[in-house]
Amino acid sequence: MAKFGLSQSVRRVEDPRLLTGRGRYTDDISMPGQAFGVVLRSPHAHARIESLDVAAAKATPGVLAVITGADMKAAGLGELPCMIPLKSRDGTPRTNTPRLALATDTVRHVGDPVAFVVGETLQAARDGAEAIMAEYEVLPASTDLATAHEAGAALVWPEAKSNICFDWEAGDKAKTDAAFARAAHVTRLTVVNNRVVVASMEARAAVAAWEGDRLTLHTNTQGSWQVRNMLADIVLKIPQEKIHVLTPDVGGGFGMKLFLYAEHVMVAFAAKQVGRPVKWASERTEAFLSDTHGRDNITLGELAVDANGKFLALRTKNWANMGAYLSNYAPFIPTGAGTKVLASVYGFEAIHANVLGVLTNTVPVDAYRGAGRPESNYLVERLIDTAARELKIDRVEIRKRNMVPQSAMPYVSAMGQRYDSGDFAQLLDAALKKMDWAGFEARRADAAKRGRKRGIGMAYYLEATGGGPTENAKVVFAEDGMVDVYVGTQSTGQGHETAYAMLTSHELGIPIDKIRVKQGDSETLPDGGGTGGARSLYSEGQAILVTTASVIEKGKQAAAENLEAAIGDIEFVAKDGRFGVVGTDRGIGILDLAAAQRKRVAAGQSAIILDTMETAKIDSHTFPNGCHMAEVEVDAETGVVTVPRYIVVDDVGHALNPLIVRGQVHGGVAQGVGQALMERTAYDQGSGQLLSASFMDYALPRAEDLPDIDVDLIEVTCETNPLGVKGAGEAGAVGSPPAVINALVDALGGKVVDMPATPESVWKALRAA
Repeated sequence: MAKFGLSQSVRRVEDPRLLTGRGRYTDDISMPGQAFGVVLRSPHAHARIESLDVAAAKATPGVLAVITGADMKAAGLGELPCMIPLKSRDGTPRTNTPRLALATDTVRHVGDPVAFVVGETLQAARDGAEAIMAEYEVLPASTDLATAHEAGAALVWPEAKSNICFDWEAGDKAKTDAAFARAAHVTRLTVVNNRVVVASMEARAAVAAWEGDRLTLHTNTQGSWQVRNMLADIVLKIPQEKIHVLTPDVGGGFGMKLFLYAEHVMVAFAAKQVGRPVKWASERTEAFLSDTHGRDNITLGELAVDANGKFLALRTKNWANMGAYLSNYAPFIPTGAGTKVLASVYGFEAIHANVLGVLTNTVPVDAYRGAGRPESNYLVERLIDTAARELKIDRVEIRKRNMVPQSAMPYVSAMGQRYDSGDFAQLLDAALKKMDWAGFEARRADAAKRGRKRGIGMAYYLEATGGGPTENAKVVFAEDGMVDVYVGTQSTGQGHETAYAMLTSHELGIPIDKIRVKQGDSETLPDGGGTGGARSLYSEGQAILVTTASVIEKGKQAAAENLEAAIGDIEFVAKDGRFGVVGTDRGIGILDLAAAQRKRVAAGQSAIILDTMETAKIDSHTFPNGCHMAEVEVDAETGVVTVPRYIVVDDVGHALNPLIVRGQVHGGVAQGVGQALMERTAYDQGSGQLLSASFMDYALPRAEDLPDIDVDLIEVTCETNPLGVKGAGEAGAVGSPPAVINALVDALGGKVVDMPATPESVWKALRAA
């Protein structure tokens, strides 16, 4: 394969391997002597465990061990952690929800793990699980976010009064209240951001094995180091170097695979108990009941507007469902992550946000693609459309009137975020032209002739990427002539192998087909920030830049040795991948130089090796933004909504590989359209059963449900990192739900509908109108 420059649409180098069945996922891993684990899960949403008789299970042929919460407690295992030490606005700490990997006395949602059965075969483990005699005292449950915090609701945890585990605020309340006091108009709207099941193509799995006092854990994560650190420091209470986490290929994560799960603890503990490797792999319904869910907010938004249609202030109150337990980062998602983008691209004078974390007898909720930012953008864009309708101001005009101009950059938002760059009006104008917004009424009239109600909607979004303050990379010139690039992030389908190889090739002049990207091994780097918050390219990219720069400096010293020249006379020409003596034709390619230096070392000579590891400081995050526009058609007889047109104009900064960026946006839009129109996570309010616990009842969008998604990229270079990139992994999921629902509201003549706008709910809205 040739050397490719940056900004080219290079096809993904990992795809031939993955598409021809040569990918290696966690469930493909089997170890010698491996046993199999099955989790016995609670059939009740809330119950006290009266007895747990495992005698028959232990006597089942082929069963090696039956592990309970009491066993883990006796062994001194720590609890699954919540890593966010949040405080309420009165200064009190958030409620704690202590959780062992297996329940000991109380279960708090359907699917809560109760016992772990290990068998010689998977069937033996299943038979053993069925033989366990569990007796429960069923307790009242609260599964509905809208009512769980009301007086008289059943308490999930007695320590959390009214099921509120934190009452948090951000922004300037006094300034916000003052702006509302002088507003000419106030728009109020309550929106539902529906709970979604992540449903990654590959379900979770884990394989654990001990060798002496050292644990090896194969599992599908979004960052091996985070799982290792929590498992070592908090649960197993052993040194981090005693745990080796290996993440192979991962088939989708979307935030859900960031976390330390109960099953990681179960396989590690069980493998120690039986003295053999133990494997667990989730089935699909099990995934619905045990993977963290996403979203699930009910938010009241208030928008203060002056007599000229200028936004003064925004006030929000958000009830955020946490589920039955606080997952690793759950409290941060609706608070620190979500509220930072409430100002979006608009010049609010002040904002005040109040977030209440609500505990319910449901599966825990944590980060899902966008992690709080889609929820905030959805509220703001729905509020703006509502205000435009109430004030009889054109939807485009009211946005343009309030957008922060490019001339104001860098700009500090009402939520204290410093936007380094952005040309929001340019992107909006480009989207209007691309969509032919001005010609829409002709398309509406044509739809009416066909008996369809057609609507058009827009949403301008702003994202804020996230992640840790450092990232690592290592470049190793291997014996086989290849160059291995070790990274601290984790691809779950994004195309990292291609992007990182392109960047390394550009800096070192090495052909892409000579570069291997290595990820997921917690022993190859001292630490890694993992993948989440659309951080990978701007974080790992910076780490690759500083590492390749060090390689070049080492290479100059090595070339000086090899070419018998002064270091000051050595230059490196990246496009050729070659070190040379200035003013002469003498030189050596970087791959030949690396091989020559290795030979000198092998022969016992002193020589500088080009292999290098560096750590990059990540001083600033980025603010991708863009405009989504959708057209929908509604069948008034059935309530069925279709999306015949969808366009996106995005600013992701410098697009290293536009083909990959467009693919990321397509996937995010698909998830957003699914949430807006189809994906309903339904709990029975009486029993607490998850009614939509399989693909028979939970509707994911299929290809026929999605239009062609037309994406244009307008590059407004980011000023806070040397690559000029802004992050693209979450953008599609941020802008799509409000664009689709705004279009639907337009089609329905202003009738408000909540997500998911299923045919039933749309049909009811039409009949009510």
